[in-house]
Amino acid sequence: MAKPTTTAEHRRDDDFANIMAGLGDALAITEGRADPATYRVHAPETVDVKAIRKGQGLSQAAFAARYGLPKATIEDWEQNRRQPDTGSRLLLKIIEREPEAVRRALA
Repeated sequence: MAKPTTTAEHRRDDDFANIMAGLGDALAITEGRADPATYRVHAPETVDVKAIRKGQGLSQAAFAARYGLPKATIEDWEQNRRQPDTGSRLLLKIIEREPEAVRRALA
């Protein structure tokens, strides 16, 4: 005879099912199969502007010019005098991961 399951086992099974469902949702989003109205984009709390810029081998002036940003803004972000707002953090993450796509979009 099978042993009855405990509340803790049910909870663990439910947690696992929720995690798997979330992973399936994430995969659908990344593959473009999900309806954009059904999910929300989460902006990173912080971005390393200097690392993103240096990863592209650009000076502050060149990075600012390429992406239509004021050089003073890049300087302020890199010196932690100011933090990028939500929209800027999203743009910077896209620049970090898909710089060619951003350049094409801005051309």
